[in-house]
Formats: sequence, C-alpha cells, structure tokens
Amino acid sequence: MIDLCLLGTGGMMPLPYRYLTSLMVRYNGYSILVDCGEGTQIALRKAGWSPNPISMICFTHYHADHISGLPGMLLTMGNAERKEPLHMVGPKGLEKVVNSLRVIAPELPFPIVFHELTGPEEKLTLEGMPDFEITAFKVNHNVICYGYDFKLSRKGRFNVDNANALEIPRQYWSRLQNGENIALEDGRSFTPDMVLGNARTGIHFTYVTDSRPTDSIVSHAKDADLFICEGMYGEPDKIQKARDKKHMTFYEAADMARKAGVKEMWLTHYSPSLNNPKDYLNDTKKIFKNTVAAKDGRMVTLVFPEE
Repeated sequence: MIDLCLLGTGGMMPLPYRYLTSLMVRYNGYSILVDCGEGTQIALRKAGWSPNPISMICFTHYHADHISGLPGMLLTMGNAERKEPLHMVGPKGLEKVVNSLRVIAPELPFPIVFHELTGPEEKLTLEGMPDFEITAFKVNHNVICYGYDFKLSRKGRFNVDNANALEIPRQYWSRLQNGENIALEDGRSFTPDMVLGNARTGIHFTYVTDSRPTDSIVSHAKDADLFICEGMYGEPDKIQKARDKKHMTFYEAADMARKAGVKEMWLTHYSPSLNNPKDYLNDTKKIFKNTVAAKDGRMVTLVFPEE
C-alpha cells in the first residue's frame, strides 16, 4: 500500500488557511516529497507526518511557490543528524538552483545527490525497489515543468502446485517470488515464470501542477487510481487568464480526468483569489463526477485491488 498526503493546496502564495501545494508519498519505509514551497514544514507537522526520513524530493519546476521552503527543510533534516544521502530530482539547472538557496543552509551533515531531468520523459526507481517506478514527464507551463507519474507493480500469484510438481526446494520459493533466478550445483535451474502467474493490477497515481492541458498528461494518467491536478481557477470567466498564465481551470482538469478514465481526481494549486473552491464543484462534476476540491492535509491510503 501507498500513503499519500496533499500537504498544501495553494498556488502563488501561502494563506492563513491554505499552504502551498506539495505532496508527500510514503511507501515501504521511503518518503518522497514533491515540491517544497514556503510553509511546507508547517503543513507537514500539521498533518502529523515527519520530514525524517525523506528519501527523495522531486521538483516540478523552480517557481518560488514550489521550492522556497527548501532551505528550512534542509536545516531541519541536518539538525536531526541525518547522515544518509538525500536524492533530489528536477528540471535542468537543479544543482545550481539548490546550491543558490543553500547560501543560508551551507553546512549539512548529509550529501545531496542531484538528478537533473533533460528529456521529455524519464523513468526513475528507488534503490532496492524495482517494483516502484516514477516517471517524470514534461508538461506545458511558462518555464520547464514536469509532472510525476507513480506506479507500483504487482507480481502474479505464487503457484504452489507448480513449485511442488517441479520439485523446487522450498527454501528457494521466496527468492523466486521476488524475481530471482536460481541455479543449483546439480545443474538444475529455476526461473520466476515457472511458479508465478500473470502480473496483477498494481497501484497508479499521477501528480500535475502548473500546466495547460496536454496529451502527455492524459496518456500518463490513463486509468490512474488517483489523479492530482491543478485547478488554478474555478471561475469560468478566467479561461483566458489560465491560457495566458499557462495554468488550468477546474473544467479543463476535469476534461482530462474524463479522457484519461481515472478513478478519482483531486483538484489543487488554487489561486489566492479562489476563496471557496467548492463553489464551483457542481459544474466541474458535470464533466467528471469523481472530482474532489481537495483541502490541505487530505490523505489516502492506496491499496492493491482484491483479485
């Protein structure tokens, strides 16, 4: 299972009742933070979650509302005597941007490992977890910006009857189930496909902020369990402003969710002028029924479907 917490839902500037957009993902002892604007630490504490250990920070882009909280976050990690490397992912220029911000956080007891994205799409995996795949993909903002697609695959069921029929010693079953090939000294060899059924349905969610609607968003979010997408403007008369600023309206986000066939969509990254996103939810649901006007701290645990 994967735990998600939408720490903040605001765009441009934090408000007393709405922190800046960021997402925390927890899986198998790893924590991944997506974006780190001003107030992210407070939002994290308010949600009851800890910055230790954050294994990776992924940045969509380098506008201040998505990265200005980083120096304080790094200092908090350093004060907790963290030693293990912190991985950072983001568009080209990541190391330069982070090191500029580190003028006020120059000494850290842990190294930072930078991974700069350069192509239209790039796949990433966490060390030791090949079943959990992150795909960064370019979207359409007024600076280089990426969305992130997360997929947790699920192996097929272990077939005990096949294992017994092939006389595979029981001590090798778990290794085969984990995808390992086995070669014995007597010349026999066993492979996972001998005992595993077809791959089962996994977990899939997609996160996008600061973009106009694009085919790349729809294709990556296809059939996602959860689609977290910016809805900068709920007011129908702000469509031209959304186009000019390279953002989205609720209705454009809902149209993409419908086209992608996602199970549920959470709106986020609201304009500071949007006091109550729920005021515009009824019309949005006419386009995509399972739309949620998310609030700060909204959490969910995504689990494998029963099969």
